[in-house]
Amino acid sequence: MRTANRELALLLPAMLLTTVGFAIVYTRGSETLSAASLVYGAFFLGLFAVVHLARRILVPHTDPYLLPITALLSTLGILMIYRLNAPLALQQALWLVVGLGVFVTVLVVFRRFRILSDYKYLIGMVGVGLLLVTVVFGREVNGARLWVYVGSIGFQLPELAKILLMVFFAAYLCDVRELLAVSTRRILGIGIPPVRYLMPLLVVWAFSLALLIFMKDLGTSLLFFSAMLALLYVATERPFYVVVGIVLFAAGAYVLYHIFPHVRIRVDIWLNPWVDPSGRGYQILQSLFALASGGLLGRGLGEGYLVTSSGRPLIPASETDFIFSAIGEELGLVGGIAIILLYLIFVYRGLRIAMAAGDDFSRLVAVGLSAIFGIQAFLILGGVTKLIPLTGITLPFVSYGGSSIVSNFALLALLLLAGERAVQEEETVRTPVIVGVGETG
Repeated sequence: MRTANRELALLLPAMLLTTVGFAIVYTRGSETLSAASLVYGAFFLGLFAVVHLARRILVPHTDPYLLPITALLSTLGILMIYRLNAPLALQQALWLVVGLGVFVTVLVVFRRFRILSDYKYLIGMVGVGLLLVTVVFGREVNGARLWVYVGSIGFQLPELAKILLMVFFAAYLCDVRELLAVSTRRILGIGIPPVRYLMPLLVVWAFSLALLIFMKDLGTSLLFFSAMLALLYVATERPFYVVVGIVLFAAGAYVLYHIFPHVRIRVDIWLNPWVDPSGRGYQILQSLFALASGGLLGRGLGEGYLVTSSGRPLIPASETDFIFSAIGEELGLVGGIAIILLYLIFVYRGLRIAMAAGDDFSRLVAVGLSAIFGIQAFLILGGVTKLIPLTGITLPFVSYGGSSIVSNFALLALLLLAGERAVQEEETVRTPVIVGVGETG
């Protein structure tokens, strides 16, 4: 099956599942299936059909699995948000339209994908500038300064900054990867690369992390830190950077634990939420109860105890941080594992794009973006299941948040552009050259 047709064949069952899900939720408590309950599925089917056609025209040879995965995740997220708060679901649907518009725009504007590496310093400065704007003009919510408001509309600029900084890191490492892989001096028996090539990378990295610390958003800081280590290791193949990075992170985490009270509270809740079950530990305990009550197959769509009798979500921030708990209650362990597998497949396909890429820039961009996506999913999934302390970042494509879904569709577009370049170069290598009669070889 051709790549484009394979993507269409996967989009159809994804939209069918969404249609059935909305029909079940919409007709909950009713004995008849109204036509209105099918409008949602038809809307998303038409929306992604248009995006699919645009993708076929702009990047016809790229990975056919990433768009159907994001279609299923984003529509399932809207379905669960609709269960929790119907007005927010409408807003999320509008942000989905904006995100898909950004997706197509990125495909059009950056078809010459390699040109991004020529403007790496500009991209890096814009990324750091977005973080600086957030520090200066941002509004603090739940202990973190993340939101910048224009009128009544709020934006999380770090969501876009993380993509821009990953592109900068990938482009810079593409230029100096060989120089960073060699050692010009040794300190305590450890080989150190040339400082003049390492310094620009460290300056931008340290500056971005410092700004994130001022924003008190340590989840995003950890995301940057981990993704940067992944890029450095792939670019240089030196475990030295990973070891040093882990040591620096451990030291920084210890210091920040004693500096920021909200970090200390999250760690304490993670260690023992029963110390204050009706206060600070209430949220994570309700999350665990919801996951446990879902059992193997879940209570069924529309049958979970996600909202109180007054219509408020039972778990605070269940539309954002704890939406996976709502999914686990209504779809059970099977549904939760299915969501996790979708994220794993997304990361796997992103790494496949990196392995097939014919140039270092495409390879490193694909690795960096896949690392950001996978680490972000792990941090929030680990937080709501009490595997790690809660970081407060969003579940990609599923959680409520316009900035998150728009930036993630931009991330998807860049991945597909890297994949298109990789497939084209692979086909060029595989295509036989036929020499005509009378021509010389």
